[in-house]
Amino acid sequence: MDSSRREFLRRSLAVAGGAALGCGASRRALARSAAFADEARFEPGYLKLEREGELATRERTLWQLLESCGGCARGCGANRIAGDTGICSSTARLKVHSAGPHHGEDRELVGLGGSGTVFFSNCNLLCSYCQNWEINHRGDGDFMSHAELAETMFGLQRRGCHNVNLVTPSHVVPHIVKALRIAARRGLRLPLVYNTGGYDNLEVIRLLDGIVDIYLPDFKYQDGEMAAAYSSGASDYPQVAAAVIREMHRQVGRLDADDRGIATRGLIIRHLVLPHNIAGTDRFVRWVAEDLAPDTYVNLMAQYRPEHRAVDDPRLGRRLTRDEWRQAVEWAEQAGLTNLHT
Repeated sequence: MDSSRREFLRRSLAVAGGAALGCGASRRALARSAAFADEARFEPGYLKLEREGELATRERTLWQLLESCGGCARGCGANRIAGDTGICSSTARLKVHSAGPHHGEDRELVGLGGSGTVFFSNCNLLCSYCQNWEINHRGDGDFMSHAELAETMFGLQRRGCHNVNLVTPSHVVPHIVKALRIAARRGLRLPLVYNTGGYDNLEVIRLLDGIVDIYLPDFKYQDGEMAAAYSSGASDYPQVAAAVIREMHRQVGRLDADDRGIATRGLIIRHLVLPHNIAGTDRFVRWVAEDLAPDTYVNLMAQYRPEHRAVDDPRLGRRLTRDEWRQAVEWAEQAGLTNLHT
């Protein structure tokens, strides 16, 4: 086993809390979680599409987008199939940082066995305050075949995870669908979570209809100038994110869960509150209530901390104040959101 593969496995075990997996209590917990999955009798949408041959059709269409890359909202036009790199620094080769059970996600995704996260290397947004900048900006990770990604997905199911959680997937959707088809034929039946920064190609999101069970987008900004300043020139981010989240909501609707409280289908929107209301939280919560529905699941997040280039930024170089957080929650309540999580 070469050093890069050993490093990938080391990181995956770290994400999973690898040392703890060896204890008897953890093995029993995973066994219980697997039993619960059998009892739920849930069938993800991608299995039906694979049986009908539609998943293969979607995959072919997605690969065509990489010839003049339109995989995300950047539309940079790079011929990634020929080996050119897009704005995300990716070619047509798949790169993954780590994978494993994650217990820090929304509780409806975590349950007992954890959310089965797969962290893809590189990113199309490149936010100046990125908390995973080593993965998203520097591109830490290892190249992986589609068969290996399929085995990674299937391995998460074996370990008792409740879903396959695809983190920063916008620039690697064709790879995901190709690997998903392999994993589905092997017996994968976990819900698929699309965990995105919200800067997606609307055409791609439409192609994911029936493939993705749970959408987990960020809605980062309501102001294009703020998006351009802090997310590498993405001045159209507010319009793009609004359009793709509307489509996600149309596809999967309100979050549904089984009798254990584990999510099986639906939309969760995340919004990170930023200092000085850079994210436009007051406008975001009104948009959700008026444009989608007041009972949309919204995770309002207070955990901002200065990272990467934000450390020296005069506006982003500090954490939220208590008053800023209280104001954000008050805005959400005034907007009438009834499914608010903080």
